[in-house]
Amino acid sequence: MRIPTRNGVGASRVTLPVGPWPTVLDFLLERMPDISRDEWLHRFAHDLVLNEAAQPVPATQAYAPRTKLYYYRHIANEPVLPEKASIVFEDEHLIVADKPHFMPVTPAGRYVQQSLLVQLKHLTGNDDLVPLHRIDRETAGLVMFGKRLQDRDAYHALFRDKAMHKVYEAVAAYNPALTLPRVHISRLQPDELFFRTQEVDGEPNSETRIRLLKTEGTRALYELEPVSGKRHQLRVHMMALGLPLEGDQFYPTVLRGPDAEEDFSHPLQLLAKSVAFTDPVTGEARAFQSALRLSIAL
Repeated sequence: MRIPTRNGVGASRVTLPVGPWPTVLDFLLERMPDISRDEWLHRFAHDLVLNEAAQPVPATQAYAPRTKLYYYRHIANEPVLPEKASIVFEDEHLIVADKPHFMPVTPAGRYVQQSLLVQLKHLTGNDDLVPLHRIDRETAGLVMFGKRLQDRDAYHALFRDKAMHKVYEAVAAYNPALTLPRVHISRLQPDELFFRTQEVDGEPNSETRIRLLKTEGTRALYELEPVSGKRHQLRVHMMALGLPLEGDQFYPTVLRGPDAEEDFSHPLQLLAKSVAFTDPVTGEARAFQSALRLSIAL
């Protein structure tokens, strides 16, 4: 049975392992300690925890190993982001949205209703929307969503087969001694801090093409073309060249962790500016541009 979307939010699923918990509430409290008892009780009381038949489960439900629970994320007093997303393009298969800085693509952390996916579900009334790729919460710009379940594999293949031409813009310091354009190739892997990525020795698994677009005193606007799609790739590659992006709270040093209060006055100067591809469903040539701008723009 399909578990319904609730207020634009899809249900998360957890499979119950063999264990000593007397009730499902006891299990959830131990498995997800970051969510308070009061919050779980709120979800149970408002039918936000379901069984495999999509029926509400009471907090006192006896624990049954090897069954599944579905629950909806709920954030009390969710912060409101300063900007809304906009739709750049829509047809019967595809939506291309322009995402502002600070907005997660999907529900994460302190943002559920403010996430791009939930906003678009409310705008379109389409609960089948799924992001075809992701960009960082701190990054602004274009994000593509599939509208029909049967089209997803075809669109996902564009990214898997590197048939999607993506261009970013970024603002960082200007170094006249640095030869540009250039291609930066390195091996990336997760850092000891779970939310960061680092360069290490070894066989390269990431590639970025970098070009200078414009200078403005000691600052510059760069064009970045990611050939691969590793997490934080553009931010780490620019840092490796001695050009950390303006507004970056993670690189080269952590100024503000992922759970810290936002400073909306200093967004990361990174923008997913354009995408171009041949639509695998319609066969049409597609090219889209973000209407958003960084602190230096052409």
